Amino acid sequence: MRLHALIVVPITLLLAAAPAVAQWKWKDSRGQIVVSDTPPPRDIPDRDVLQKPELTTRRAAPAPTAASAPEGGAQAKAEAVAKPKVDPELEARRKKLEQEQTDKQKAEEEKVAAARAENCKRARTHLSTIESGIRLSRTNDKGEREILDDKQRAEEMARTRAIIASDCR
Repeated sequence: MRLHALIVVPITLLLAAAPAVAQWKWKDSRGQIVVSDTPPPRDIPDRDVLQKPELTTRRAAPAPTAASAPEGGAQAKAEAVAKPKVDPELEARRKKLEQEQTDKQKAEEEKVAAARAENCKRARTHLSTIESGIRLSRTNDKGEREILDDKQRAEEMARTRAIIASDCR
């Protein structure tokens, strides 16, 4: 009978301790440690969770060898198994968002290119006007009209050529 107790008691203790592996341990709002087989409430921050149950992972089935599968089929099946499954709706949203961002960036680039082309056209027209030798006038701060002299004409020509160099690429 004594021998029976020596064998039964340790086995019973081991069986009783098995569920203890899948237990949660956390500090509640009062600072007391709580142990349970259910996860803590959502209001408990992750830093207060002291122990989580260990997840048991299943071993993946060994990939079929080339000798046991038809040509090419084994590799395709192995690749399909190796890729993680992605939610199709989530993947569709991600692709749509990427496409929208690409379209938006492309539209912005086209807008900038159109503005540069317009600036280039205006600058070339202005340069041809300056080089033509006709009299040019400008309105000063007082609202009076003043005619450009040779020095001002040369400065305006240099400024216009700089604009052409930057916008007419």
